[in-house]
Amino acid sequence: MLESLKELVCKYNLYLPKFGLVTWTSGNVSARDPETNLVVIKPSGVMYDDLTPDKMVVVDMDGNVIEGNLKPSTDTLTHLYVYKHMPHINAVVHTHSNYATAFAALGQPIKVYLTAIADEFGCEIPCGPYAQIGGEDIGKVIVEYIGESPAILLQNHGVFTIGRTVDEAVKAAVMVEDVAKTVFIAKMMGEPIEIPPDEVKRAHERYVAKYGQK
Repeated sequence: MLESLKELVCKYNLYLPKFGLVTWTSGNVSARDPETNLVVIKPSGVMYDDLTPDKMVVVDMDGNVIEGNLKPSTDTLTHLYVYKHMPHINAVVHTHSNYATAFAALGQPIKVYLTAIADEFGCEIPCGPYAQIGGEDIGKVIVEYIGESPAILLQNHGVFTIGRTVDEAVKAAVMVEDVAKTVFIAKMMGEPIEIPPDEVKRAHERYVAKYGQK
C-alpha cells in the first residue's frame, strides 16, 4: 500500500538528521496521499538509522493504523488536524532544531531580517502559544497562527513546517534552522534591521516566479 509514498516519506525523514534538525529519535515527517486521503508517517521512537520504507506507518484521517507493525508517531493527531483543516497541504514536518527552537523557547517569532527569509517565507516566521503534546491542540495552534508562512514555531516546543509536497515541507524546515542561526548570531552582535514589508513582498514574488528551473 502506497509503496512509493512510503519510500518518499522514509527518504525525507532521513534528511532530518542529515541536516542536523533532530537528535536521537525526535522529529517526524508525514505525507498525505490526495487520492486515498491516507497518511504515511514515521513510527514512534525508532532510530533514524533503522528506518526503512516498510517501517513507515499508514493511518487514516482518524488516526487508525491501516498498515504497519509499529506505532505511529505520537504527533500523528497533530499532523492529521493540519491535513483536515488545510486540504491544500500534503506534507507536515516536525523538528526541534536548535536555533529555531531557541526562538520558540523565548516565544519569539523570527522577523524578516534577511533576504533569505523574504524569499523563502514571504513574511515573519510566527511563534504560536504553548500547546500540549499528544492530541490535536498543537494542530489547532498551527492552523490558527501559521498564516501565509510555511513554517511556525511552537512556544517551548519546536518547529512545524508544511507544504504541498514533502520536498517543500522539508526544505522549509531546513531553511528555518538556517535563518534562525544567522539571526541568532546577528542578535549577539546588535539589533538586526528588518526589511520593509513592500520589499519583502517584492522579493518573495520574484523568488516564487523566477528562482530555479521553471
